[in-house]
Amino acid sequence: MSPENITTIRELDSRVSHGVQVRLLWCEHDDRVWVAVLDTKTRDAFRVLVAEGERPLDVFHHPYAYAAHHGSATHPAATNSEKTAPLQI
Repeated sequence: MSPENITTIRELDSRVSHGVQVRLLWCEHDDRVWVAVLDTKTRDAFRVLVAEGERPLDVFHHPYAYAAHHGSATHPAATNSEKTAPLQI
Protein backbone atom coordinates (compact mmCIF):
# COMPACT_ATOMS: atom_id res chain seq x y z
CA MET A 1 0.00 0.00 0.00
CA SER A 2 1.42 3.37 -0.95
CA PRO A 3 1.61 6.24 1.58
CA GLU A 4 -1.06 8.17 -0.34
CA ASN A 5 -3.62 5.46 0.43
CA ILE A 6 -3.07 5.39 4.18
CA THR A 7 -5.71 7.22 6.21
CA THR A 8 -4.81 8.17 9.74
CA ILE A 9 -7.65 8.28 12.23
CA ARG A 10 -6.81 9.65 15.64
CA GLU A 11 -8.79 9.26 18.84
CA LEU A 12 -8.98 12.69 20.45
CA ASP A 13 -10.97 11.67 23.52
CA SER A 14 -12.97 8.76 24.88
CA ARG A 15 -15.18 7.89 27.83
CA VAL A 16 -17.27 5.00 29.11
CA SER A 17 -20.36 5.42 31.25
CA HIS A 18 -22.91 2.73 32.16
CA GLY A 19 -21.61 0.49 29.39
CA VAL A 20 -21.78 3.17 26.69
CA GLN A 21 -18.44 3.87 25.00
CA VAL A 22 -18.11 7.30 23.34
CA ARG A 23 -15.10 8.19 21.18
CA LEU A 24 -14.17 11.49 19.54
CA LEU A 25 -12.30 10.73 16.31
CA TRP A 26 -10.51 12.80 13.67
CA CYS A 27 -9.45 11.79 10.17
CA GLU A 28 -6.22 13.47 9.14
CA HIS A 29 -6.84 12.87 5.42
CA ASP A 30 -10.11 14.81 5.07
CA ASP A 31 -10.09 16.72 8.39
CA ARG A 32 -13.46 15.26 9.43
CA VAL A 33 -14.39 14.85 13.08
CA TRP A 34 -17.04 12.47 14.34
CA VAL A 35 -18.26 10.82 17.49
CA ALA A 36 -18.61 7.03 17.61
CA VAL A 37 -20.93 5.46 20.18
CA LEU A 38 -21.13 1.80 21.20
CA ASP A 39 -23.56 0.47 23.80
CA THR A 40 -21.70 -2.59 25.06
CA LYS A 41 -24.87 -4.03 26.64
CA THR A 42 -27.07 -3.97 23.53
CA ARG A 43 -24.26 -3.84 20.90
CA ASP A 44 -26.05 -0.88 19.29
CA ALA A 45 -23.60 1.48 17.60
CA PHE A 46 -23.73 4.68 15.60
CA ARG A 47 -21.64 7.67 14.64
CA VAL A 48 -22.38 11.35 14.30
CA LEU A 49 -20.36 13.49 11.93
CA VAL A 50 -19.58 16.87 13.50
CA ALA A 51 -21.12 19.40 11.12
CA GLU A 52 -19.64 22.76 10.24
CA GLY A 53 -20.37 25.22 13.02
CA GLU A 54 -20.83 22.51 15.65
CA ARG A 55 -18.43 22.15 18.54
CA PRO A 56 -16.86 18.68 18.62
CA LEU A 57 -16.85 18.48 22.42
CA ASP A 58 -20.57 19.31 22.50
CA VAL A 59 -21.23 16.39 20.16
CA PHE A 60 -18.91 14.21 22.26
CA HIS A 61 -20.76 15.04 25.48
CA HIS A 62 -24.27 14.78 23.97
CA PRO A 63 -24.09 12.27 21.08
CA TYR A 64 -27.69 11.05 21.39
CA ALA A 65 -29.03 14.61 21.21
CA TYR A 66 -26.93 15.36 18.14
CA ALA A 67 -27.93 12.07 16.51
CA ALA A 68 -31.57 13.06 17.00
CA HIS A 69 -30.88 16.60 15.77
CA HIS A 70 -29.27 15.24 12.59
CA GLY A 71 -32.16 12.80 12.12
CA SER A 72 -29.80 9.89 12.61
CA ALA A 73 -30.96 6.48 13.73
CA THR A 74 -29.08 5.12 16.71
CA HIS A 75 -28.91 1.39 16.01
CA PRO A 76 -27.02 -0.95 13.68
CA ALA A 77 -30.08 -1.45 11.50
CA ALA A 78 -29.82 2.21 10.46
CA THR A 79 -29.45 3.13 6.82
CA ASN A 80 -25.81 3.65 5.93
CA SER A 81 -25.43 7.41 5.39
CA GLU A 82 -22.80 10.09 5.76
CA LYS A 83 -24.18 11.30 9.08
CA THR A 84 -24.62 7.98 10.82
CA ALA A 85 -23.63 4.44 10.08
CA PRO A 86 -23.10 1.30 12.09
CA LEU A 87 -19.55 1.04 13.33
CA GLN A 88 -17.48 -1.98 14.01
CA ILE A 89 -15.38 -1.07 17.00
